[in-house]
Amino acid sequence: MVNTLTPLITAGLETALNRVLYRDRSLKAARQRLAGKVLTLRLSELSHPLVLVFSEQQLDVLSDWQDSSDCTVITHLRSLSKLRDRQQLTALIRSGELEVEGDLQVVQQFSALIDLAELDPAEYLSPWIGDVAAFGLSQFARKAFGFAQLELTRRQNHVAEVLTEEWRMAPAALELAWFAEEVDSIDRELEALQTRLAQLEAK
Repeated sequence: MVNTLTPLITAGLETALNRVLYRDRSLKAARQRLAGKVLTLRLSELSHPLVLVFSEQQLDVLSDWQDSSDCTVITHLRSLSKLRDRQQLTALIRSGELEVEGDLQVVQQFSALIDLAELDPAEYLSPWIGDVAAFGLSQFARKAFGFAQLELTRRQNHVAEVLTEEWRMAPAALELAWFAEEVDSIDRELEALQTRLAQLEAK
């Protein structure tokens, strides 16, 4: 399921980041510092990395990158939002929540660029679907993302608890059956969320 969603994730992230980071002329100086740089994000929840390739005109987001990266960040999905706060970077690295390999300056410059950007989805949606619908969709997306993060954390905690307590004496067949059931459950939830988003966009 994750592998099939990877192109959707990279395309969506690329479109969103280009609109937010490359639309505003006031961010030109901050963008130029990253031109020609490659930043790889390795998230524990994804099997493929997210590779951000910066140029002066645009940002490309890839999942398959054969060349080397200037900087690689290893972290969790829940920690990504904290990258927007430049002041938290050092604390995140010290706590082990964020692991940085390569040029630290690249992730610092990316953090600064995101910090300077106006991240209001409604602003970018309103020309297409109107102010009221854009605000509603933006609020829904925030709640859906918050729910997804909460559900992901809950499932991770449940998996850790099951692994340490219940599965200590369980046979391999039970492990496989539980995993398949969880994957099907997540698949159904994602399909329901996509359907709801499609319905909102159609209104």
